[in-house]
Amino acid sequence: MVRREVVGAHYGLRDWLAQRITAVIMLVYSAVILSVISALPRMDYWQWKVLWQTPVVRYATVILIASLLFHAWVGVRNIYMDYIKDPALRLALYVLTIGALLYYAVWSIKILWSA
Repeated sequence: MVRREVVGAHYGLRDWLAQRITAVIMLVYSAVILSVISALPRMDYWQWKVLWQTPVVRYATVILIASLLFHAWVGVRNIYMDYIKDPALRLALYVLTIGALLYYAVWSIKILWSA
């Protein structure tokens, strides 16, 4: 009988699924928003402003931002796990990346909800 030892953090399937699900969310959002924009009779400032003040568009965009940031986190974390061997450096990079992603999240939401 072959006995397999499982090593590592066991992120494989969960990360793979997270990347695929967030990619599908971003793809669907992009297709929908492009079709909505192309269906507008004209594109001027006022049409654009009304579009972004619609609650459905804002909430969908929040979901897009969350998906994008989570997608980025999973990808960057996996790169760090694969290529950065020093645990202290990897931890420092994790903290910097999380800080940057949180900053981008707050900044994006601020821009989106102030429009």
